[in-house]
Amino acid sequence: MELQLEERSWNEVAADWLIVLVSKDVSWSFPLSDLDSHLDGVLSQLRERDEFPSDVGETCKLPVAKGIAADRLLLVGLGSTEALTPAKFERAARIAFRQITKKKDQTVAVAWPGTPNIDSATAIQTAVMSAVIAGVGPGVYQSEPNRHPLKTLTLLQEASDENRKSGEAGHILGETINQTRDLVNRCADEIYPESVAQKAKEMSDEVGLRCRILDQEQLEAERMGSLLAVARASTRPPRVVVLEYLGASSEAPTLALCGKGVCFDSGGLSIKSSEGMNTMKADMAGAATVFGALAAIARLKLPVNVVGYLGLVENMISGSAYKLGDVLTARNGVTIEVLNTDAEGRLVLADVLAYAVDQGADKIVDLATLTGACVVALGEEVNGLFTNNSEWGDEVKAAAKSCEERVWELPMDNDFNDLLKSDVADCKNIGGRWGGAITAAKFLEKFVSEKPWVHLDIAGPSFATSSKSHQDSGATGVMVRTLVELARNFK
Repeated sequence: MELQLEERSWNEVAADWLIVLVSKDVSWSFPLSDLDSHLDGVLSQLRERDEFPSDVGETCKLPVAKGIAADRLLLVGLGSTEALTPAKFERAARIAFRQITKKKDQTVAVAWPGTPNIDSATAIQTAVMSAVIAGVGPGVYQSEPNRHPLKTLTLLQEASDENRKSGEAGHILGETINQTRDLVNRCADEIYPESVAQKAKEMSDEVGLRCRILDQEQLEAERMGSLLAVARASTRPPRVVVLEYLGASSEAPTLALCGKGVCFDSGGLSIKSSEGMNTMKADMAGAATVFGALAAIARLKLPVNVVGYLGLVENMISGSAYKLGDVLTARNGVTIEVLNTDAEGRLVLADVLAYAVDQGADKIVDLATLTGACVVALGEEVNGLFTNNSEWGDEVKAAAKSCEERVWELPMDNDFNDLLKSDVADCKNIGGRWGGAITAAKFLEKFVSEKPWVHLDIAGPSFATSSKSHQDSGATGVMVRTLVELARNFK
């Protein structure tokens, strides 16, 4: 998609579509009144008939827009000016672009009157990012995809250096979110530990990351007994990918981002139902999110040191599968009694977290589609947040809030540890029926050596079961922006 910024009259820009985002209480002064004049008062007539868009995301199309250079006009509501937020602006933009990207090679111009609650840089970045995301759908194997990237996007805004940088940042965020979505949307026959590692190497070469790939032999040498047990039944060998971005001095602190990458989860011997297994290609969304975030951080050239760790396995069934009652020894020496082989993501992350600590991480965030219990507790739109350090947790929450990505902190009281006690090992890998998302987080806490750490359970928001007006079904790329914002402010 070619991006342009032009400070021109709205009626003068030749394009397949002119999108105008308007608040319901917007002043009808120039430039909106000028556009109305060129359209022979059509906008005023829509307003008089109460057909002018008002609520957030409400739309009105003019398939033939006589009097202006654009062929068609799409009006999109932003709600009231006073209540407008970046999240509402983004939702409206996504709705608009999703109505246009069903056809190939569309040229689009976008305009909006002043938005007092949103600065120009934020609006531009959001608009560009939304356009890029809307151009890619989940139909990666369709012979005729129903989403297509725009040919050109022209924002009718001042072409200042700041606005150009905002547009470029939006383009990068959109593309890296789409990289994350693509990894998750593709089937497990194509996306497996070795292929993800190869894609990570190719991406690293493109953006300037250092990529290290630990194979089976190296994982055994690194004593990752917990991760290796999960991978044992698959014909696809495990990998751990380390993505290093060193944008600050060697004395600066290092942020570690750790992702669960179970490329397919059958449940192991604790086998899932067919219905429960249908979307288990998406069980590597945590690793895919770290992949996308590191790509964005490198392309944005942020002055920070960030290392991403992708723990990549398949959890399958065969005669070599790990069994209920097995006792595993993790990298840090903690012994784990296995009481459910479908609680495998935490076993993968246990070794990845311990490895990140040993590699010198100062602060850690892990992301995982870890528990159905978190979806039961918070629904499909809110990410669960757990932490051993309230200040670090607050920083992650602030980053998420600035990106309008929803998180909710759940308790981490020590009495939940009692549910993980084992009679034969240091701990069990499940804590019983109640508080499953919390006991999973308490299990992970055993492997971070008291480093400031946040666990994000993204099981609900990372994969949409159905399409909505602002979002396609399938992978969402949630939390890529939050990780980028966290890195931007990391000290």
